[in-house]
Formats: sequence, C-alpha cells, structure tokens
Amino acid sequence: MAVVYQRPHALLDVSTHYCPGCTHGIIHKLVAQALDELDIEGRTIGIAPVGCSVMAYNYFGCDMIEAAHGRAPAIATGVKRSLPDSVVFTYQGDGDLAAIGTAETVHSATRGENITIIFVNNAIYGMTGGQMAPTTLPGQVTQTTPYGRDVSYSGFPIHVCEMLSTLDGVAYAERVSVDSVPNIRKAGAAIKKAFKCQVEKKGFSIVEVLSACPTNWGLTPSEALQWLRDNMMPYYPLGVYTDKTEKGVRP
Repeated sequence: MAVVYQRPHALLDVSTHYCPGCTHGIIHKLVAQALDELDIEGRTIGIAPVGCSVMAYNYFGCDMIEAAHGRAPAIATGVKRSLPDSVVFTYQGDGDLAAIGTAETVHSATRGENITIIFVNNAIYGMTGGQMAPTTLPGQVTQTTPYGRDVSYSGFPIHVCEMLSTLDGVAYAERVSVDSVPNIRKAGAAIKKAFKCQVEKKGFSIVEVLSACPTNWGLTPSEALQWLRDNMMPYYPLGVYTDKTEKGVRP
C-alpha cells in the first residue's frame, strides 16, 4: 500500500498540552515538515519561549533549549555563533517576542544574525489568562481590557513584520495564517523558505503566523478561525514584507 501521509519525523509522536482548537499544533507540524524536507533535523537546535509553547522541547525531535522570557533571539545568536554549521530557530508568541523580547528581536534582526524566527501571533497572552498583548487589536476585549483595547490609553498594536522589514539585516519576512488548508500550505512553504534562507547563509529570517486562541477569545474553534479572518487578517495583512534571499544581506 502506498503511503499517502505520515507524521514528520522531526515531530515526536506524543500528545501536546495545547487547548482544543489551538493552532500551535499545526504550526509545530509545519516546522517539523520543513526540517524533514530540508534534511536538517540532525543539526537543528530550537529555542523554546516562555508562553503557551513553553514546552515545545517535548514535541520536536531536534535538540532544544529553553530560554528566559523574551530572550530566545539572544540565546539563538549565541548558539549560532558558537556552532555556525547548526540550524537555529526560535519559536515565540507575541508577548514573548514583541513585549519583553522586543530589544532582542530588533537587535538580532538589525545585526543580520543568520537565525530563523517562527513568530506566533494570536493577539493575546494565552498562558497567563488572556491579558492584552502588544498585538491585541484596537477594541479587542481581554482580561485587562474588559471594555476593549483603548488606543488612546494603551497605544497601538505592533506590526512586527512591517517593523522588521525596514532593517537591513532582515533577509526574509513573511506573514502567513493557518486558518484554512490553502493558507496552511502557504504557511508551510514560507517556513521552509525561512529555514532555507538560513541554510544558505542569507541572513535573518522571520515568519509571522496568525493563530487562533479559542480559549482566551471565548469562542469555539470554528468561531475563532472566522474571527481571525474577519478581524486579524485585515489588520495584519498576509504577504511577503521583505525578500533578499537571492543575494542575502551581506556583500
């Protein structure tokens, strides 16, 4: 019998701790699939964040390191510079990357560190109970914005891909989504391209993935995906924000 589909080798055959309807599992699979297709699992080192995916080290077959909150890009920088032939990626949420980890993110990007960042944007702090995050939408209700995010008080959300694409060290930045099969396929291609960018030593790469959080949004899984389409996608448009993968960021 022909094999039609099988679990990626780089994704361990274990149950995850994620809530029903959470799309972290899909994104994990896409990362593992890229490692398999590029045949780099054996030399890949992942950096797990603080957040809902704090235990990502339990799910990937490659070596993993747990970082302090927001420090994953700094850890990745040290690992990559110490082991330049390794493939190093961080897996981070919006609070980890765009709040406490903003400095580490921006400076690793502007230095053109040859690392890959998988940035999961679900517009909320998921692990700690659903507070406002840097990417929470204007008017969005959270535990700390019960009347909706007031931009006159809390400021505006951060557009991470748009911001990082202005930096000379960023070789590749794309925003994708995992709300539908066609978008999942596109997300998988973007993640693979980001890893390939690193393998070919082109510079810093980041893929931002719009993701659903049914538990903290107070919606069913299907409702959460529709909310993502109706609200997040217009505010965070999908697409490639910079692509210097042909020549790289360095002379």
